[in-house]
Amino acid sequence: MDARFTAEQDEIRSALRDLLRKRCGPGESRSAADTPAGYDPALWTALAEQLGLPGLALPEAYGGVGCSVTELALACEETGRVLAATPLLGTAVLVAPLVLALGTEKQRADLLPRMASGTLTAALAVPPGAALGLTGDNRAEWAGGGRAGGVQARRSGGAGGGAGRSRPEGQPLSSGWRLYGEVDQVLGGHSADLLLVAAHAGGFVRSRTLLFLVPGDAPGLVRTRQRALDATRPQARLQLREVEAELLGDDDGADVLGALARTGETAAAVLACEAVGAADRVLEMTVEYVKQREQFGRAVGSFQAVKHRLADVYVQLQAARSAAYFAAWAAVHDERRVGGLALAQALEALRTAAAEGIQLHGGIGFTWEHEAQRYFKRATADELLFGPAHRLRAHAADAARLFERAEVSV
Repeated sequence: MDARFTAEQDEIRSALRDLLRKRCGPGESRSAADTPAGYDPALWTALAEQLGLPGLALPEAYGGVGCSVTELALACEETGRVLAATPLLGTAVLVAPLVLALGTEKQRADLLPRMASGTLTAALAVPPGAALGLTGDNRAEWAGGGRAGGVQARRSGGAGGGAGRSRPEGQPLSSGWRLYGEVDQVLGGHSADLLLVAAHAGGFVRSRTLLFLVPGDAPGLVRTRQRALDATRPQARLQLREVEAELLGDDDGADVLGALARTGETAAAVLACEAVGAADRVLEMTVEYVKQREQFGRAVGSFQAVKHRLADVYVQLQAARSAAYFAAWAAVHDERRVGGLALAQALEALRTAAAEGIQLHGGIGFTWEHEAQRYFKRATADELLFGPAHRLRAHAADAARLFERAEVSV
């Protein structure tokens, strides 16, 4: 492994940082998160048109830039620094890879170029931790498991499978399937143009989990934005009442659970880099503040106890950065069970950096007006959605069989 950045990676990071510095300051980020959409469409358009960020990891054949998940993860370190509220996670990190892996050629040609250009936003309607295989074996219980609960799928009477059938331009997707059920904590689900919904089909006889494409304006779909701890990661509750849906792919025996687990591995690497960027920024803010704030006639940062605390944060951050960069590299080299460990390290580093930042900012650190509390919310919310850290590590250890008892031969 060559740990040095390529010239292209440096250029992507530098250009993105410059754009975000101009377009996504603290005030703009807060205002965007409070809008009905949950993000600034103008910023999203700029990221797509000027930098091609939504299509960074998509092949050129589908309108993408042709880079890998590594470049996307490194770019997300910059979006994490400013807590940018965008549909990037749902569209480019969660949905696009699944469409690329499981979709028919017609579905790829129809959806991926629009995702790459930023004109089509998407959300993955699954419980984040369970379905992506980050904290346990992602078996189908979360999708209904043949029982009531989750989202259930059944074929419509008299309709064929037709996932690849032609349809008039602009008409809603339909393939002879109907979905019924409810799913919570869908990231960006209240405003996404397209939903990729995991549903259980077959009952007990042919129990399986499938993925379905559902337009955001589909009849029978009720989307409600939920109050979230981190406003920059808006969440929604989806209620599906006999909603027409199109099967992703043309084979209802596809390895959907395996594809979700692989997507979870790469998403963990992206989230780890994002958390590292956030931790780096909150540490930077704290260092700047303790250099200016005075106590007993001298800068607070000159006290040895404060230096030690910030040094501990810096060491933890650098360890997390190394793990996140390795996970970003491993995401394209088929190295398994790396992303979850890197995410655990990065989330702990972000939580520590944010907590120390609040403490060392004193009386203003915990107020709504200060930025430190937003970074602490990001750390806590991501652990609730994708962790917690000890479960991420425990699952990686179980998958690697680290603590299995050695068989004793008699």
